[in-house]
Amino acid sequence: MWTWFHRLASPPTFYRLANLLTPWLLALALALLAIGVYGGLYLAPADYQQGDAFRIIYVHVPAAALSLSIYMTMAVAGGIALIWRMKLAEIAVVTAAPIGASFTALALITGMLWGKPTWGAYWVWDARLTSELVLLFLYLGVIGLNQAYSDARTAARACAWLALVGVINVPIVHYSVQWWNSLHQGSTILSIDGIAKPKISGPMLWPLLLTLAGFYLFFGAALLRRMQNEVLLREKNARWVQELFAI
Repeated sequence: MWTWFHRLASPPTFYRLANLLTPWLLALALALLAIGVYGGLYLAPADYQQGDAFRIIYVHVPAAALSLSIYMTMAVAGGIALIWRMKLAEIAVVTAAPIGASFTALALITGMLWGKPTWGAYWVWDARLTSELVLLFLYLGVIGLNQAYSDARTAARACAWLALVGVINVPIVHYSVQWWNSLHQGSTILSIDGIAKPKISGPMLWPLLLTLAGFYLFFGAALLRRMQNEVLLREKNARWVQELFAI
């Protein structure tokens, strides 16, 4: 198992595997997003309280879920980078940060647009919104820290430490609506009350699940492509890179 793990972490092996996976992930992501968005915007019924304003959920919820998942991915990769000194894990930390920052910003913007008709204001210092904003600052901190060092590996290790320290904010974001009085609604898809069950009706749920899966697959494709680019940048003088682009 460890032999397979280290072989997969080899830059040449990873680059070739990512080259095979990325187009499939992207194609499947676009297909799921197209079906999910069509179902959410045109087939799902209007909400009995919010009317058509609720339809922003098909962008907001996947973006918010990814903002947390990507940071967790960075923290896990950061731990691997610090313990086993794997170059690929270091690359994962620094390349995932801009993607995570983008999804976090998208979650905040769509949340503000949703909040105006629902709460009567674009922004309130609600526990969920504030902790999500802190998450965006953590992403920006990782991006800035990566640019602050001239040595790529030193920068990556510093980013890994920040990702590990900042991961404490992830459960705060997730459970903020339960720990504090919050205007933000609770979990949309799952609620724990003995049996996990959705709080949303079937005709509204299936487009949300499709867009959620599509967003995750898109993240996978984007991360693999960004990691490939970073691998090429760091390994540009390696023989396998020169052979790969030999004319």
